Amino acid sequence: MTTISPLNIQQFLNQDQEKDLLRLLTAGSVDDGKSTLIGRLLFDSKKIYEDHLSALERDSKKIGHAGDKIDYALLLDGLKAEREQGITIDVAYRYFSTNKRKFIIADTPGHEQYTRNMVTGASTANLAIILIDARKGVITQTKRHTFLVSLLGIKHIVLAVNKMDLMDYSQEVFDQICKDYKQFTTPLSIPDIEFIPLSALNGDNVVDASDHMPWYQGKSLLNYLESIHVVSDRNFDDFRLPIQYVLRPSLDFRGFSGKVASGIIRKGDQVMSLPSRKTATVTRVIGSDGDTELAFPPQAVTVTLSDEIDLSRGEMLVHPDNLPRIERQFEAMLVWMDEKNMDPYANFFLKHTTQTTRARLDQIKYRIDVNTLEQHSSDAFKLNEIGRVVLTTNKPLLFDPYHKNHETGSFVLINPITNNTCAVGMIIDKMSADDLYSRIADPETKRLVEGGQSLIKQEELQKRYRQKGVTLWITGLHGSGKNLLAYTLERQLFDKGATVVLLDGSTVRSGLSKELDYSPTDRAEHMRRVAHVCRILNDQGIITICSFISPKAEIREQVAKIIGKDRFKLLFMDATMEYCRKNKPELYEKAEQNLITHIPGVDEMYENPEFFDLILNPEDQSNITTILTYLEAERIFPLQSE
Repeated sequence: MTTISPLNIQQFLNQDQEKDLLRLLTAGSVDDGKSTLIGRLLFDSKKIYEDHLSALERDSKKIGHAGDKIDYALLLDGLKAEREQGITIDVAYRYFSTNKRKFIIADTPGHEQYTRNMVTGASTANLAIILIDARKGVITQTKRHTFLVSLLGIKHIVLAVNKMDLMDYSQEVFDQICKDYKQFTTPLSIPDIEFIPLSALNGDNVVDASDHMPWYQGKSLLNYLESIHVVSDRNFDDFRLPIQYVLRPSLDFRGFSGKVASGIIRKGDQVMSLPSRKTATVTRVIGSDGDTELAFPPQAVTVTLSDEIDLSRGEMLVHPDNLPRIERQFEAMLVWMDEKNMDPYANFFLKHTTQTTRARLDQIKYRIDVNTLEQHSSDAFKLNEIGRVVLTTNKPLLFDPYHKNHETGSFVLINPITNNTCAVGMIIDKMSADDLYSRIADPETKRLVEGGQSLIKQEELQKRYRQKGVTLWITGLHGSGKNLLAYTLERQLFDKGATVVLLDGSTVRSGLSKELDYSPTDRAEHMRRVAHVCRILNDQGIITICSFISPKAEIREQVAKIIGKDRFKLLFMDATMEYCRKNKPELYEKAEQNLITHIPGVDEMYENPEFFDLILNPEDQSNITTILTYLEAERIFPLQSE
């Protein structure tokens, strides 16, 4: 009996630990044989446990789709619906290892309705195996999968022409498929494409070279996967260390922890913190095994600095002579992943490296038909749709274009209410000056600007703010409770998400109407100024709350004309004189002693409104609820999406 020494076991474990890891995905149309290929790869490389093999043989007889042969797809299609239909629905991950390399395979679904599943599987892949049925050649699904792979920045593609056995292993068929595929991929700029003819069911060119295709002199699929060089695909030039955590185990140690996104960091390097732009020298680089001289992606490290720099989660360490983009607005390719259709006027959380910030969608430039690659105009995206957009964030992002750096060029959008991941994005670049100028130079834009017209339509404002710009004009005597109602209403609307501005007599007279007195003439001018301010705010989609006595019906009518009668909502605070005197006794006592003049209800007439939108009792505790119900019933706020 052969014994294995502990030393040999340790050597084996060390060698296995040092093996390179290749992440790959398979994609193809329905019945192209993705799951079968991976199953065959595992089977022929003898990476299946005996109990799994027994179960595979048993399941192949019961529910297999390969006749009397073993259905290798059952190793991957684990869901009941997948086995029943013979298709892949969810992403299936499988790990195996050979003497040369370790592999993680993502078997992704081929249906268009599962595009988001494929994007998920492709997000971490170094290489893509795209299967083609030799009987069908390059079809629409092939083009879609290739485009998605190209979009996600995968640099290596294996075009596996499967089911060659059904075409009598014809070289002519294989050559024609290669020619058609090369013609399609030319504009996509994919740097490395390998073509391999095979039969997944029979094992031709999967692990071992096939005797049925002597005209093919290339490597088998496994040999190619073992030898493909992917380490150089990583960005080792642009050092980026997003800060995940500030490590402070004691008073004498302060380190900054995170995963190296790209580049190389060495002890003694000069680094800059962003966004503060303060510089320092790296004194220590600490990895999983302790201090080291350098670190590179995707290692997790803690670095210490020579100077005390304030750094926190979401900020970044870089080299001073190599900075990322620092922008709030940028263009990106977006893949919509939510079951609920996009609301282009909603706010999102944007998760980028270790930073989370608010973001809004400024523009949808176009939607891409993933089957034809045609560009279409679009107002919103549905599940699995992809397009080019412009986004603006609350805080500047520290990013690189995705084609240059996947780690700092990708992000996810999160629904702030449900916390669902809405979309994934690949940053193209910041907004170019030419693009910004083209908007200004547009003839229609010039015409609107010269005419003093806003470039933003009312419909856009209503969708963005989820409200209509109206003026809620609260009228009533001194002491009727107008201001208390107005300020309480402002608080309630703000808490519910409304965009609202409050104007009252004391604030406006302290500035805008500072030189005016309370005479009828000056009061009319005062109201005219307020009305024009309200109109401007309403034009911008903002709700204004106005608390003014406005005693004359004629003045209220003029105010309504300036603002627009459809946007002027009169709220009458119907308080008795007894209530008002009790609420403001000092004011009315001075008025009765002629110490102050022009007090409506005392020395001036207050004309009760004949027509109003709401009449309110100051002693009623439900006034706010009444107003909010009115605004919702009149579809003013909240304005529901169509």
